[in-house]
Amino acid sequence: MTELRFETQQIPASSLGEDNALPDLRRPARRPPPPVAARPGAPDDPDYLRACRLIGCLPYRIQDGYDRSDAPRPFDVAVLENDPMRATFLLGLGGRLWSLVDKPSGRELLYQPDVLHFVNIGLRRAWFCGGVEWNIAMRGHTAHTCAPLLAGSLTADDGSPVLRMWEWDRFRNVAFQIDAFVTSDPPALMVRPRIVNPADRTVPMYWWSNIAVEQAEGHRVIAPADHAFTFDYDRNIQRIPVPFRDGVDVSYPTANRTAHDYFYDVAGAERPWITSVDPEGTGLIQTSTPRLGGRKLFVWGTGPGGRRWQEHLGGCRRGYVEIQAGLAATQADYVPMPARADWSWLEAYMLLEADPADAFSDDWSAAGLHVTERLRAMLPAAKLERMLADTAAMADRPVESVRRQGSGWGALELLHHRCSGEPADLPAGMAFDESTLGADQAQWLALLRDGALPVRPTDQPPGAWMTARHWADRLAASAKSPAGDHWLTWLHLGVALFRAGGVDAAAEAWRTSIQREPSAWAYRNLAVVAANAGRADEAADLFAEASRLMPGLYPLQVECGAAMLEAGRAERLGRWLDLLPDEVRRTGRMQLLEARAAFQRGELESAEAILRRVELPDVREGETALTDLWFAIQAARISAAEGVPVDDELERRVRRSCPPPAAIDFRMA
Repeated sequence: MTELRFETQQIPASSLGEDNALPDLRRPARRPPPPVAARPGAPDDPDYLRACRLIGCLPYRIQDGYDRSDAPRPFDVAVLENDPMRATFLLGLGGRLWSLVDKPSGRELLYQPDVLHFVNIGLRRAWFCGGVEWNIAMRGHTAHTCAPLLAGSLTADDGSPVLRMWEWDRFRNVAFQIDAFVTSDPPALMVRPRIVNPADRTVPMYWWSNIAVEQAEGHRVIAPADHAFTFDYDRNIQRIPVPFRDGVDVSYPTANRTAHDYFYDVAGAERPWITSVDPEGTGLIQTSTPRLGGRKLFVWGTGPGGRRWQEHLGGCRRGYVEIQAGLAATQADYVPMPARADWSWLEAYMLLEADPADAFSDDWSAAGLHVTERLRAMLPAAKLERMLADTAAMADRPVESVRRQGSGWGALELLHHRCSGEPADLPAGMAFDESTLGADQAQWLALLRDGALPVRPTDQPPGAWMTARHWADRLAASAKSPAGDHWLTWLHLGVALFRAGGVDAAAEAWRTSIQREPSAWAYRNLAVVAANAGRADEAADLFAEASRLMPGLYPLQVECGAAMLEAGRAERLGRWLDLLPDEVRRTGRMQLLEARAAFQRGELESAEAILRRVELPDVREGETALTDLWFAIQAARISAAEGVPVDDELERRVRRSCPPPAAIDFRMA
């Protein structure tokens, strides 16, 4: 007997907060990713190459309004269950597979943190660890990871229930769905992702299923490969033999002191799989049909930074690693998805019970062969291929009941296609009903139907962003009309032009927006352009004007303060901070600005005292602002005491002899 339930579960978690109204205007990447994985059939046209190099989260909004609370909060979940398996999905958070329990043993096969804390690791910044995350479209943790997916139920050909989750991806303008069902022979959770490119162009595509499993002494991660690609945080890449690196068997995650990615070269294997087993030889194994051909191990490392990150993520009692499966050999590359392509594959998640003597053999190849044989007995590759083919008709059927709404972007795009006379051919299983259209789509629906964005006061948020070329073209046409020639149209047009790489054209659009009506939004965007170009004084002046027009916008004030410091205006920043409300000044980012300003003024004791109490909910993965300031303070103190210059030699000495407090040490290497 198999059942699918939709219910609410209480989970200790932070508050996600509100989206940031400012567009993400990070500097476009200037060089292509390292050529690790092959790009068979990849076009060499400028649009494709530019799409491969995009950074930032536009057209999505930044999610950085989260806090560090840990109150029990209600989450909408779907539970798939049969006699051997129980799988729980977080519908409001990217459809994350949150729990997978082998019922006969009572064993949880996945890792969950003690508290679901949001941190600054995702493409939209907010991210959380645990379970299995479905990453699509852009390198990094998907834009959907802290957003709801549409979800519903349907019935498989054998009468068992199927969970479907689906959405429209605005990075690549593709539709995707995830069908999930449980089986008894073998006892497994089956996940059937599908991506459809409805356009007449090739797009760069990315998919990685990121699986969190417990890290503990004696656990081992095994994959069918004798080499792996590794990255460091300077983006250097090398192909190394595994499992030994510098004399250390890195297949034991706790043997890695610092953070590392190991992309296993599984191209020559019978089929792709990866597993993490405990000292008894049991644990989760994941395998798939060949399209999902990449496999990876990520470790935070057991050094101070890795331990601090695991604590920051909510895993105070236990640690975790990620075993991952993706479309490409590494996460440095995309796979070209042709026009009108329709891709599917099948993933299986199961309990592996291996012989510990074989799984922990000093002969790495023998360990891999043993797991391959166990997997072959549990689920032959041919059977998995047949299941993929047998569920193709099911994947085309619409859901029988919609149980959770996602966004209205898919519905809006289908309306745009119809209005343009270019029907988008999507399978019936990917239904984007107009009932999903909401406030975020309202102004774009007006542009589509009336030819102009509705004008609004400049002290109101400008709404959701649209950066696809077809929407940029409509904005440009609207700006030439009397109804559309207003500040908001030019503001949005500038954001679309910036995303397309036209920085000068974007700046001109924002200057035109100011001519139509001055706004903090346009001044801020011009300030970012100046800052990206290294014009610190100009940026600080523009940020100051934006801040004056909208003093209550907290993310803007953080950017303004950082620009003042970059321009060497520490004295002015101190006076500016004194004018802020206490609740704003007490935030982590503002305290860090205050500490940096004190350091620039030579107030070392004050700077260190402030730094010691800073807590940054939004500290970025790889960010070293806290420890950099710590070492700078110590170097300045020793320089003054001993009369020596602050040079490379002193900095090396400080890093050896003045370890930072553990609470601020987030160094990844």
